[in-house]
Amino acid sequence: MKILGYILSIGGLVGVIFFTYEYMQESESFEVLGADVAVSTGDWIPIVISALVMVVGILMSRGK
Repeated sequence: MKILGYILSIGGLVGVIFFTYEYMQESESFEVLGADVAVSTGDWIPIVISALVMVVGILMSRGK
């Protein structure tokens, strides 16, 4: 059970990093009144799912 927790934790972490990078690449910036404004058009749901998988993996690996 702990090994599965470690695998889920690592997989979730990799997913968070990958999908956050993808999310940041889909942002657009423009200038309004001299200030740069960035608007993201990416999908944030895969980041949340990866974070939840990572948390479940951490909880499973710490279980007895």
